[in-house]
Amino acid sequence: MLLKPRLLFPALLLLLMGAVTAVAQELWLQPARFWVAPGTSQHIRVLVGDNFAGARWPGRSSRLTSFVQYAPGQTLDHTAAARLADTLATTVMFVRPGVHLLAFSTTSNYAELEAGKFTEYLRQQGLDYIIALREQRQQQLKPGREMYRRCAKTLVQVGAGGPDTARTYARAVGHALELVPEQNPYAAKPGASLTVLVLAAGQPQRGALVQVRQRLPGQQTAQLFTFRSNQNGRVLFKLSAGATYLVSTVRMEPAADPQVADWQSTWATLTFGTAGISAR
Repeated sequence: MLLKPRLLFPALLLLLMGAVTAVAQELWLQPARFWVAPGTSQHIRVLVGDNFAGARWPGRSSRLTSFVQYAPGQTLDHTAAARLADTLATTVMFVRPGVHLLAFSTTSNYAELEAGKFTEYLRQQGLDYIIALREQRQQQLKPGREMYRRCAKTLVQVGAGGPDTARTYARAVGHALELVPEQNPYAAKPGASLTVLVLAAGQPQRGALVQVRQRLPGQQTAQLFTFRSNQNGRVLFKLSAGATYLVSTVRMEPAADPQVADWQSTWATLTFGTAGISAR
């Protein structure tokens, strides 16, 4: 049905505002609990929002490209089962003791933002090199046309913590952009440091802006810490006892098809808790 001319602009404005809101928010995996007993089945929520506060991701299951569970000595691909209905099915069983890694990725979606707001968005996400490239291309006064996709990972401790020779938590899963912890956060002592490696297409990403949101026990709001990855693609930060974490980064590059969009962005997140703490 055609919209009446006087309603076209407001409707289009709302559509674009929705696209902008969608791309500017993070997507992450939120287990019901980060620490479970062997044999536990639990729902993994897919959330979008800001500052570690979100709502259910409204995307259809057809946008899912992968949903895989990595357990010690075992890989379980849940992608087909998760896509059976229009609404995502992301309840999984945790059987084997140790750290389980769940990895989730989506197809690309389109968003467009007017020039000034696009520049502000790039600056907020630490994408200054794209600002410079737009200036080189004399595009700084043009709208930002972007395809964006999501890559999310979460770590769940199954059973009592202890020596973990499988090192599932440190597995690179092949996402276009991913965050790889190099130590087991569930085995870390309070005040210990965690190293996280930023990989883009499997290669260490130098100079990436990495945001770490830390929610302490009993607190509703999260603290924000920002870092830049070093020449080896790593960031280092300290862990607090009983906290839950959302680590995120964004990468942007020229789009493969300039007829569709000018830029392709990839958003990556990693969530985990520390010993014995439930997700909140």
